[in-house]
Amino acid sequence: QLHVVESGGGFVQTGASLSLTCTATGDLDELLATAWHRQRPGHPRELIARLTSGGLGTYEGSAGSRAAISANDARNTVHLYMHSLQPEDTAVYYCDYEMRAGAVGIDHYWGQGTQVTVST
Repeated sequence: QLHVVESGGGFVQTGASLSLTCTATGDLDELLATAWHRQRPGHPRELIARLTSGGLGTYEGSAGSRAAISANDARNTVHLYMHSLQPEDTAVYYCDYEMRAGAVGIDHYWGQGTQVTVST
């Protein structure tokens, strides 16, 4: 079992940058990837950035184009950096650890989310 916790959210001004941290506690031997998602009010959860255990990073959407994902060597700490925040970036930001489950399965371990509010 993996325990995942996000931190670093809060209130930021338009145009500012954001730095979030995700910490995982538990066995990471079956880690496939870590990812950051967000859920804006009235919208489905969306992927921002994903980092494979091999170090390949991919980004999606307008948030992804302003983001950078990184992790320490142990992969138990993952960071998300975003710049040029706008009010539409207001959302709950979630960290996701993708773990291999058996021969073909994948388990997702989510944190509780951290609220980011961008003020005008």
